[in-house]
Amino acid sequence: MINKKNMMDFVHQQLAIDYNCSPDDFLKDGLIFTEARENEGRRPFPFVTPRLEMISMGHGTIINVSSDILPNIRQVFEGKTREEVFNSPFIYGVMPYFLPDIDKIASTTKPDGFEFVMVEKQDIQKLYDLYGSQYGMQYDPNSQIPEMLLVLAKYKDAIAGIAKAKADCKTMWSIDVDVLNSFRGKGLAAPMVNMLTLEILRRGYIPYYFAATSNVLSTHVAVRAGYIPAWVHCYKTRLDGIMK
Repeated sequence: MINKKNMMDFVHQQLAIDYNCSPDDFLKDGLIFTEARENEGRRPFPFVTPRLEMISMGHGTIINVSSDILPNIRQVFEGKTREEVFNSPFIYGVMPYFLPDIDKIASTTKPDGFEFVMVEKQDIQKLYDLYGSQYGMQYDPNSQIPEMLLVLAKYKDAIAGIAKAKADCKTMWSIDVDVLNSFRGKGLAAPMVNMLTLEILRRGYIPYYFAATSNVLSTHVAVRAGYIPAWVHCYKTRLDGIMK
């Protein structure tokens, strides 16, 4: 089982690759400006340019910027606090991320009447072939971020919900969950995420979870599944006004 120290070491190392900084930068105060680069080993998310993304783990803020607009951004943000930066008028798309509370996470109770089934990577294609058209599920076996493990919540012969783990990089697997409308409100999402999280940790990977700022119910799922806030990420900006 992964402990808190090596979990945070892995997370700092991966985020440092993604945002072209040092792992120690996440523990520093103030604003740290870095040049945006597609470093080897980065999580293969879209690399939109011009780029301005920001991330904070509660101390300072890493501001990752395309080289051509870095001087402009530095001039706009220099001397400001973390809160002032994240509340800038051209900043939006701020999203919280969660990591498991390693020292406290435990298996949660599953709702009566439902069966939870773990599906391994080699069986995922069969699952989508069987249920995909019926439930609107999509699967790309050639994705750069492959699905590695699923938990299904089943009620009799019907799929009530699904939690997925995707390998975003060598060490970190992201989790997302969806429950069909007719089964929502029955307490399925959190135990599915919890079951998947404990299995990922058992296999030596770092599970993480994220939610849109406006999705309060998804945040509740994270907390009930054994997660705590870990970092905040700004992934969308309106740069026209400051690039002139």
